[in-house]
Amino acid sequence: MTADELLAQYIRPQTWDEMMAPDNVRDPYRALFQSIGDLTLEALQQKDLQAGELFMSQGITFTVYSDDAGIERIFPFDILPRIITGTEWDHIESGIKQRLKALNLFLKDIYHDQQIIKDKIIPAWLIASCPHFTREVFGIDVPFDIYVHISGIDLIRGEDGRFFVLEDNLRTPSGVSYMLENREVTKRLFSDQLTANNVRMVNNYPLLLHSILLSLSPRPVSNPTAVILTPGIFNSAYYEHTFLARQMGIPLVEGRDLLISNHKVYMKTTHGLQQVDVIYRRIDDEFLDPLTFRPDSALGIPGLIGAYRKGTVAIVNAVGNGVADDKAVYAYVPEMIRYYLNEEPILPNVPTYHLNDKAASDYVFDNIDNMVIKRTNQSGGYGMLMGNTASEKDIDCFRLAVEDNPRDFIAQPIIKLSTVPCFIDGRFQPRHVDLRPYALCGPSGIQIVPGGLTRVALREGSLVVNSSQGGGSKDTWIID
Repeated sequence: MTADELLAQYIRPQTWDEMMAPDNVRDPYRALFQSIGDLTLEALQQKDLQAGELFMSQGITFTVYSDDAGIERIFPFDILPRIITGTEWDHIESGIKQRLKALNLFLKDIYHDQQIIKDKIIPAWLIASCPHFTREVFGIDVPFDIYVHISGIDLIRGEDGRFFVLEDNLRTPSGVSYMLENREVTKRLFSDQLTANNVRMVNNYPLLLHSILLSLSPRPVSNPTAVILTPGIFNSAYYEHTFLARQMGIPLVEGRDLLISNHKVYMKTTHGLQQVDVIYRRIDDEFLDPLTFRPDSALGIPGLIGAYRKGTVAIVNAVGNGVADDKAVYAYVPEMIRYYLNEEPILPNVPTYHLNDKAASDYVFDNIDNMVIKRTNQSGGYGMLMGNTASEKDIDCFRLAVEDNPRDFIAQPIIKLSTVPCFIDGRFQPRHVDLRPYALCGPSGIQIVPGGLTRVALREGSLVVNSSQGGGSKDTWIID
């Protein structure tokens, strides 16, 4: 059996399939499948096996804290790329840039004048009740007024092929190392296809990130010192921390490697103390400084926020960003765009219901089969109820939780994510996907590498793409 014969057996689902139109293969995928059409099933299986071996040999892993069988897993990878046209990408790119401009202005405003609250665009109680609104950094001026230096904006494609923003990841977004490693594995599997399909490159991401980190230095020196601050080897994204440090050629440090003296940050080295100008932190706010936040934190640096307030060190991303990616605040981002930029949103939100509104809550539970309920400050696919598959017991538990603390929940209609072909069990099978492009914001503007991490719900029929919930990933091709 060949790839052409496998393609003929592909069953198009009752949703938007990115490869298969009702009657034929869509143009972006045609060249790829014409070129691999003669590959045998055995050749495809060999490539699938080779991809797994490459991930294993490179140690490309992630961590699942709740799995007693072993915390480290090889990241599942599907060999067939997800293809997006240059025209579609231009639309995505302009929408993300617009959104990030508004979110940066919102973060500056909310930690200074709070004009958006005074003008009653966002209710004061919503911000005051947000657990990630960090009063300890109120009034701190950050370099170049940039709060979101690195973002991962999650996009989905609905049943009509339109892109929607599912959520904003503005604190310590992860996954970019998998985007880069996916491309390297694809080069090994389909080396000739990347050039033949005019696929845009993503491998300059570490160079762009390194340049932005150095540009944020508060000291006017020719060679600033930037470090990556990691919680350590047991963190779920530790592989990514080591990968980025290696790619950028900067130190990977833990809290115990740094100290504060005279409101400046220093790194302990074999040659003595070295001043640190920029910290790319992969630690959550509450663990950064035990003198300011959690006193029991052994991960942070005592006195760091004092140095941050003095302006002697830049922290990437800024402390307190979580207020902007709270799922309840997410619903107001279109209004932020209109308020700060006087523009209409390019990329729409998914319709969102605040469950503190009794009428909205009643509507959601009356139509629970078509709804997903999410906790406003959880990620990774946790704290979520998919109404179409939930048991009556689960629904009742969520109803009680919502009644107890409605601020902690939002609801959205279940959107059938678009599907792409995956090579699973020796067949091409449709699976639902989302997309996380990575945007970098620096003094010279916003730069987005053309692509992103396509996450795949590997379980048949599942809409949950998170790796901790059984998801995998694909290489993402932006083609001209």
